[in-house]
Amino acid sequence: MTEQGLAVITVVHGRHDHLRRQERSLLRGRRPDVRVVVAMDDADVADLVPGAEVVRLGRGTRGLPLAAARNAGADAALAAGARRLVFLDVDVLVDSETLAGYAAAEPDPLAVWCGPVTYLRPEDRPYDPATLPGLHAPHPARPDPGPGAVVGEDRWELFWSLSFALDAEGWRRSGGFDPSYEGYGGEDTDFGQRLAANGMRLRWNGSARGYHQWHPVDSPPLGHREDIVRNAGIFHDRWGWWPMTGWLEQLREMGAVEVVDGRWQVCR
Repeated sequence: MTEQGLAVITVVHGRHDHLRRQERSLLRGRRPDVRVVVAMDDADVADLVPGAEVVRLGRGTRGLPLAAARNAGADAALAAGARRLVFLDVDVLVDSETLAGYAAAEPDPLAVWCGPVTYLRPEDRPYDPATLPGLHAPHPARPDPGPGAVVGEDRWELFWSLSFALDAEGWRRSGGFDPSYEGYGGEDTDFGQRLAANGMRLRWNGSARGYHQWHPVDSPPLGHREDIVRNAGIFHDRWGWWPMTGWLEQLREMGAVEVVDGRWQVCR
């Protein structure tokens, strides 16, 4: 890829400190040519990322419109002339080689590149972008090719939206994320299946490393059970299998959800 036309897209609702730290990490190494921040029901983002194009979306009728927000970010990046789109979750930091790793991959309209992501620990704070490579210890369930290596992947269920890239033509081929998913969960697993159905190829890019900032989490995410059950149902009706089964089973053990006539539903 030529040294132009690389966009970085981040979707945000709150997490302003995380966004600021992400932006600081992006100042090291290869810089994005186009920076897009999509603010979902968040009026206070504009001044956090100087020079970024800020796209504003309201809250959806059933939750935050994560899928629609990613589509809106891609639309804005393409309108600005981007030829390769890099999507970063707001919690993800990059090191000095991450964007260069995504940019260096040969143009391929059928490729989707995912970078290995390390989940940082509370004791890793405060985060120093210069020392992030020394913390590299990515999720053990996903491949971790070395720097400069790109490996193919057939298991599309491993696709995740924390850090990935694809060319503009590939984005158009994919059709984007399905905006019928609102709220928490399922939209990225669905996108992975859509990519596979459209003949795309999943690749792990060992140079495009990411580092997920620590924050408290609920496991399982009890407060999102309505979203999880609804979105899992949308996914099942389309693809014939249930996503997020780990969470669903944990929620069932808690008495929060149940299976009725072969379908998950929230207990009332």
